[in-house]
Amino acid sequence: MSLDAHDAQLTRLIAIRHGETAWNVDTRIQGQLDVELNANGRWQAERLAHALADQAIDAVYSSDLVRAHETARAVAAGAGREVHLDAALRERGFGMFEGLTYAEVEARHPEQARRWRQRDPQFAPEGGETLAGFQARAVAAVAAIAARHRGQHVAVITHGGVLDALYRAASRVALDAPRTWHLGNAGINRLLHGDQGFTLVGWADTSHLEAPSLEEDSA
Repeated sequence: MSLDAHDAQLTRLIAIRHGETAWNVDTRIQGQLDVELNANGRWQAERLAHALADQAIDAVYSSDLVRAHETARAVAAGAGREVHLDAALRERGFGMFEGLTYAEVEARHPEQARRWRQRDPQFAPEGGETLAGFQARAVAAVAAIAARHRGQHVAVITHGGVLDALYRAASRVALDAPRTWHLGNAGINRLLHGDQGFTLVGWADTSHLEAPSLEEDSA
């Protein structure tokens, strides 16, 4: 197979975490609760859309949670596409942890917090998902989208946990290994998907979110 033919079988993916919410600022666990973007998150979404406007995106997919959908609408408008909602792109279900800050989880549920911190693949907060189950769900959801759009360029707007799952899948990092990579709001992360699974291309590009210089302000 020629290089061009091989490339035609690969799906180029832009994986994006939603813009900032007030709960992100407060270190409050959102999970599958619906929390809208804050003012900074809406600004991030617009900056993101501007940065991707020349990318020739073929399709835009989003988690159906409002913080992702709001971000996706900005991206889709800039790309001239509609948003396809997919509940399988939701954040991990954190059950009884949802709505609590990290400090509150530590104080109220110390043993469960310990297992969470240690990234026990089989641990699930009461009413939530295990890490292993979530990883399987998230990776399968994005792989299905990629397979549907082979040879195309697709934006997927989702959540930090899903991005972590994709990074681990692409880099072959174990589920219980400590995280050493960034999962910033509205950052641009690039992967390829083909017959061999996911490949990492670029990660955590947030240059579009940097404040403009004084020279740019006055231009």
